[in-house]
Amino acid sequence: MSFPISGLYAITQTEHKSCELIVSEVEAALKGGAVVLQYRDKQPLDADHLASQLLKLCQQYRVPLLINDDVDLAERIGADGVHIGRDDGSIKRARQRLGEQAIIGVSCYDSVEHAQQAQDQGATYVAFGRFFPSSSKPLALPASLETLRLAKQILTIPIVAIGGILPENGSLLLEAGADLLAVIGGLFDDQPEQAARTYKALFERSH
Repeated sequence: MSFPISGLYAITQTEHKSCELIVSEVEAALKGGAVVLQYRDKQPLDADHLASQLLKLCQQYRVPLLINDDVDLAERIGADGVHIGRDDGSIKRARQRLGEQAIIGVSCYDSVEHAQQAQDQGATYVAFGRFFPSSSKPLALPASLETLRLAKQILTIPIVAIGGILPENGSLLLEAGADLLAVIGGLFDDQPEQAARTYKALFERSH
């Protein structure tokens, strides 16, 4: 499945939630218009089971499922790809394991140079952030809008922005050069289907 060139990038909110609740919330977000799902779970109880459930759902909605930080899990369940951070191994290794068609996203924090290297090494997309205070990554270093502007001039692959993104501030990032907005709390804290529709409207207004 190919990676979309713009839209809402949903990231699972899993803490203190049952598998059933996570799956139903994700389905609501997909109904509302999310175009990518990343399964991120820092304390998984049964990652294979939940990831497999999410994969089925994503296939139903024709949306790619990416696994955060775990090439092994992505390979086991047949996910569409992975998202890797600074310490999660190389793009080359992930590509060898998951195949030429796999989507491989890379966290580049606030570094356009890192993003350029990732693109050169075959990344499908790069992610910058955090742009605003974030409860899921409170200690993450901030990224600047200028980074997005510069990245947009230099890169040819899609650019994802992450970190504290709400409907009220998302358009700033789109104007600066983000193609996709990655969201956890703004999407899953309350009524994910309605929230997804609100984010989707930002993209419709920006084009």
